Amino acid sequence: MRDLPAIHPSDIRSSRARRHPERSPASYKKSRGGAWSALAVAAGSFLSFTLACSSGKANPQEEAPPPTVVEAELNQNNFKVDHPDLFPLVTAAEHKAVSALNVTGAVQPDIARAVPVISLATGRVLEIKAKLGDSVEKGQVLMRVRSNDVSGAYQTYVKAENDERLARIQLERAQLLFDKGAIAKSALEQAQDTEDDAKADLTAAAEQLHTLGIDKDHPNAIVDITAPITGVITDQQVTNASGVQGLSGPNPFTISDLSYVWIICDVYENDLDAVRVGDTSDIHLTAFPNQVFKGRVDNILPVLDPNIRTAKVRIEVKNPGVMRIGMFVTATFYGRTPEAHAAVPAAAVLHLHDRDWVYAPLGNGHFRRVEVTTGAMLPNNQQEVVSGLKPGDQVVANALDLQNTVEQ
Repeated sequence: MRDLPAIHPSDIRSSRARRHPERSPASYKKSRGGAWSALAVAAGSFLSFTLACSSGKANPQEEAPPPTVVEAELNQNNFKVDHPDLFPLVTAAEHKAVSALNVTGAVQPDIARAVPVISLATGRVLEIKAKLGDSVEKGQVLMRVRSNDVSGAYQTYVKAENDERLARIQLERAQLLFDKGAIAKSALEQAQDTEDDAKADLTAAAEQLHTLGIDKDHPNAIVDITAPITGVITDQQVTNASGVQGLSGPNPFTISDLSYVWIICDVYENDLDAVRVGDTSDIHLTAFPNQVFKGRVDNILPVLDPNIRTAKVRIEVKNPGVMRIGMFVTATFYGRTPEAHAAVPAAAVLHLHDRDWVYAPLGNGHFRRVEVTTGAMLPNNQQEVVSGLKPGDQVVANALDLQNTVEQ
């Protein structure tokens, strides 16, 4: 490796001077003196300006910069028109009303009024006299079943009747012998007990025939299944020639008393404070939008749906005869304290893209489109505005005219 020559400190200083001649000691002192001179001149000028202002030789207002003018930003909800006077304004009035919560639901039968039709006899269905959706009366025959249970029950009844007759004869004979002193009292008591047991068996056999719907004097292998209550058949599990399994099988029919029905609604978790058990609500059927039915909150189920965070609210409603199971409804719950809302002419509200809007003036021909939540229609063609607008705010009287102008 080659040895590098030694460098003297004086060579470093001379090298710096050659690269930066302005940084030489003489030039550095000169530049520093020039900077101080410039600073002194500026300070003198500022002092002269201050003295001139204080002596009245200069006007501070004329010397100040002009104010900054900020124009409203134009975007998809801000518009500017050339002739704003063509669009008159109205002031939102105050309308006091109780808060309303609208939820959706469906009509369901009252399970306390739904009674299953039970066939105690097993066998084969011969005839069905009613079907799903039919209105039936209590005691009406729904179907007929041929059952071997009838023959077995009638055989049991006949045997019980024969045993009771024999026991009665033996009791009469024992009583006669006891009166003559031929038998002991214990033999009479045993005969009496046999007679009592025979009567109990006969009563049970007769009751079994009655339960199956069989006349003991005219036995028949065909059993008639009748309706236990008056109502509508809301479920059917049998057809012609099918088999029924008695208590071990499914119920052939279910009859529901639809004089009262349930409205099951989904209420979000953050709206539950507006619903209380015992409150009344207005029910609007989708099929009959012009009719209003009154209901009472019967229960608020204690378990929330973990997926959509809603609770089931059950409303009991008297059915005038038009409510059908599965119908969609809208239930309205009302608050207890009146609230102040805004009210504007219906023409001031623009329905666009499934939303409601109003146009608020910003000045200088600028208008801002504001999204609002509307409520009920009020008299004199006024529209209630629940949120997005306050009483006293000004809006364009005819929102559609301004919208058409903006689109052009």
